[in-house]
Amino acid sequence: MKFLDQIKIYIKAGNGGDGSPSFRREKFIEFGGPDGGDGGKGGSVILKSERNLNTLIDYRYQQHHKAKRGGNGMGQNRTGKRGEDLILKVPIGTQVFEEDNKTLIYDFTKTGEEFVAAAGGKGGLGNTRFKSSTNRAPKKFTKGTYGEDFIIWLQLKTIADIGIIGLPNAGKSSLLASVTNANPKIANYQFTTLNPNLGVASYDDKEITIADIPGLIEGAHEGTGLGIQFLKHIERCKSLLHLIDITNKDLEKSYNEVKNEIKNYSSDLLKKKELIILNKIDLVDKEIADEIIKKFSKKIKGEILTLSTLDKESVLRIKAKLISYAS
Repeated sequence: MKFLDQIKIYIKAGNGGDGSPSFRREKFIEFGGPDGGDGGKGGSVILKSERNLNTLIDYRYQQHHKAKRGGNGMGQNRTGKRGEDLILKVPIGTQVFEEDNKTLIYDFTKTGEEFVAAAGGKGGLGNTRFKSSTNRAPKKFTKGTYGEDFIIWLQLKTIADIGIIGLPNAGKSSLLASVTNANPKIANYQFTTLNPNLGVASYDDKEITIADIPGLIEGAHEGTGLGIQFLKHIERCKSLLHLIDITNKDLEKSYNEVKNEIKNYSSDLLKKKELIILNKIDLVDKEIADEIIKKFSKKIKGEILTLSTLDKESVLRIKAKLISYAS
């Protein structure tokens, strides 16, 4: 499934049905009279959050959405049929903005939330409504009102407990695949991950959601590489997992390169809890690895762990630590 995290759509609620100007015309009834029913209410456009969705791609192929119109009123005081509501499903984490793409209208943070984005028009009144002691045969009736219509923007900000950050080819997709149920693309070249991936990790009867963010390189905030367009997907993460390839020549430089790009995007992200993991430990001799870790620990503040995605014990240890960071 292709990934899309921002889209502009047009929504139109249904118009209300018109009231009826009907009069009774029944055989053997001496006195007739008004019997026009009211029009039905127009259908509304309702956005509803769904857990099983993680992209807005469906709205790329259909950008105009209209709810049903209300039925007209009829004789014998019959009310017109109510217009059917149009339910548009969106992923959890979707934000709804006005046409300017700046004014936030609604933010979906839970499963099953509903937001009426455009209200249906009211049904018109039939002539029965206007009958009185002084006007026994009113011909007056009203038409239904127009349903609301808007152009809105949908933006998706992934909601995850842990966000994985790091340079390209640090092993983020391999980590996600080893600790969760996700199946991201894995290959030995940079920018394998072109879109955020989500996975659920289970450990000790607890579950956490982990997001793998495409790799950052120096100058990303200026558009280099994939840029920083996907960093909004870690804004809501409780903690960050900073993954570093231990075979890199300068670990401190690799670490600061990513941190600087995050800082240029939003300094608030630097306030999140951070777990540093040195990956691919199996590619380095133990003595050399110990020396690298000791040297790196003196320059970087924060908890540092090592990982080999080929070692089950190593993966389980990381799972347990991630559970604690997500609480």
